[in-house]
Amino acid sequence: MSTALTLAILVGFGLLTGGVAGLLGVGGGVLIVPFLVLVVGVPQHAANATSLLVILPTAIVATTMLRRRGIGDLRSALQLGTIGAIGSAGGALVALALPAPTLRKLFALLLALVGLRMIRDTLRRPRSAT
Repeated sequence: MSTALTLAILVGFGLLTGGVAGLLGVGGGVLIVPFLVLVVGVPQHAANATSLLVILPTAIVATTMLRRRGIGDLRSALQLGTIGAIGSAGGALVALALPAPTLRKLFALLLALVGLRMIRDTLRRPRSAT
């Protein structure tokens, strides 16, 4: 694949990922990690690390847009973010200790469980007018 084509694919996917993150409030990692591993061929550990680096600028931009409209609780976000940073350090150490295939299976299992739970909850709840 040519460098220009690779760059065009990455730019297009970056725009898609940013749009989905802003629209649904999901970390881009839900899309970025599978894309990097399955399409680009990046090793699992590197894909996880790259995804975490991408979160920083996208989260700042989306958060700024939402905060300008008065949406979001900055104090709670900072508190959760501080605690989350401590947890992420531990999680990163565990990830480094795991073989890539195990890490990939855990990631896939998380996505599957969350997806199944959301489908189940959607089917159980009565339909609303909105």
